[in-house]
Amino acid sequence: MSSAIRFDRPGAPEVLRLVPVDHLEPGPTEVLIAVEAAGVNNADLLERRGHYPVPPGAPAGLGLECAGTIAAVGREVTAWKAGDRVCALLTGGGYAEQVVVPAVQVMPVPRGLTMIEAASFPEVACTVYSNLAMIAGLTAGQSVLIHGAGGGIGAFATQWAAAIGARVIATAGSDSKVEAALTMGVSKAINYRTGDFVTATLNATGGRGVDAILDVVGAPYLERNVRSLAADGHLIVIGGSMTPISFDLWELASRRASVSATMLRGRPTAQKAEIVAGVTRDVIPLIEAGKIRPVIDAVFPLAQAGRAHERLEAGQTVGKVVLEIG
Repeated sequence: MSSAIRFDRPGAPEVLRLVPVDHLEPGPTEVLIAVEAAGVNNADLLERRGHYPVPPGAPAGLGLECAGTIAAVGREVTAWKAGDRVCALLTGGGYAEQVVVPAVQVMPVPRGLTMIEAASFPEVACTVYSNLAMIAGLTAGQSVLIHGAGGGIGAFATQWAAAIGARVIATAGSDSKVEAALTMGVSKAINYRTGDFVTATLNATGGRGVDAILDVVGAPYLERNVRSLAADGHLIVIGGSMTPISFDLWELASRRASVSATMLRGRPTAQKAEIVAGVTRDVIPLIEAGKIRPVIDAVFPLAQAGRAHERLEAGQTVGKVVLEIG
């Protein structure tokens, strides 16, 4: 037997409890990871509240990323062996002492990182890379607007974009988060509670607008985001409110701009494999070179997963909340 966080009904953080679970075995193309740390994400909060549909076939339990040591491999796995230090993009189950994951969703722990630091990046790195690199095609010399720079995704996205040579404009919800963003390669940071990000973005780009936007707010920002785009720009919505709204398509057409709305968790394994391969090839070297640093807000033991959720829900975090296991 091992232990994992489970909840019997949707609710407040208090519903999370540590319980014994059966020992896991990897399938033919899977690996079994002895988990040492797991990242906490907004999707976990939504699932706990009953507001996030779990993809069919997802492992039981919360947790979309982890780091640890491979304990066993499936009979068809050749890329990994027992004892390898790894981190992984999960479809669920990371809040546990053990997790089974397809081998193609596993990455090496970047040199110089602790397990806690390594657990903070798989989900955010794959989210940022799949959207800004693979969909928007952001490259050096272009500009990008990143919303929520104080969060886990925002903190990673700002650093990655700056590391590849893009010009980064970011929004955050407090002056302290604005100051933090300015230490992560951001050229212009905007407190969205006290300033108009459209005006600030256009002023910062000489009226041109940005080539790409990574948005975690959703429907309330749609019209303003499009007005912040340059010609041929790309808006990518990865979270927030999906409430139906009216929208003037002329704002989009007049810019020859495009909008994508994506989710990572429900993607097929083949797509996740492509994303993980890209992160391993293009992003991990930036981490190992110190151009992207893990930003950890708080660490809690696994048994205190409820407190970790409370910390993230409070909205004051800068960077990731991580669970330490074992």
